[in-house]
Amino acid sequence: MDMTAVETFLRVTALQIGIRILAAIIFWVVGRWIIVRVIRLVQAAMERKQIDPTLTKYLGTIINGVLDIALVIGILGYFGVQTTSFAALLAGAGLAIGAAWSGLLGNFAAGAFMLVLRPFRVGDSVTVAGVTGTVRELGLFGTTIVTSDHVMTLVGNGKVFSDTIQNFSVLPVRRVDRTAQLAGGVDPVEACARLREAVAAIPNVVVSPAPEVNLLDLTALGPVIAVRPYCENANYWQVYFDTNEAIVRTAKEAGWPAPMPVSITRVQQLA
Repeated sequence: MDMTAVETFLRVTALQIGIRILAAIIFWVVGRWIIVRVIRLVQAAMERKQIDPTLTKYLGTIINGVLDIALVIGILGYFGVQTTSFAALLAGAGLAIGAAWSGLLGNFAAGAFMLVLRPFRVGDSVTVAGVTGTVRELGLFGTTIVTSDHVMTLVGNGKVFSDTIQNFSVLPVRRVDRTAQLAGGVDPVEACARLREAVAAIPNVVVSPAPEVNLLDLTALGPVIAVRPYCENANYWQVYFDTNEAIVRTAKEAGWPAPMPVSITRVQQLA
């Protein structure tokens, strides 16, 4: 065996393989750059037409996935791989994956339905599937929510769509619900008047609807007052905490005693 010929063959083959790998990398980098540019142009055009940001991000994700698959098939076809059989293989793999990951496809379908029904948009404050926070992104398979304690949470679209959705950003104002437990000797009518005046002075409490301060219940400790101011959603937590402070401050200024449980002791003398 001619070792020189073998070495020459291996050298030429290795060179050809190396050139093909390098060319594939270049094609991939250039293709990805073009895909990113196309997605940015599409999203910019949609933003100029004031299309919903949720729909813009969702379509951008879909376009990115489709173009990535097309790029891979194009690179394989350029290097002589039979793309027809590859496409058939990809379709068969898709069916197998679809059967195994039916829940994932359910999330995809739920995301498409949410784009049509629009129960919420990017930036809305919501409670979905037991998670409360601000919608960051509606993806292909999941919705990204940033909670009030600044934790990014991903919830599957299927779970979002099948569960109760509360959107706090749709209506212009939101009600803050607090209660004040009073002692038994405190006049609830006077207490309501004082608390109503204190709550109305809290910053960012709206005039209409007016704050609701009413006798809610009567307990063994004394009357319970419902304190319910209204505010814009962006000011909810500020009004929430200021309402608590207003209740404590009003009770202190009025000299109301702290509610204490009443215990009755009976002494029975045996004959």
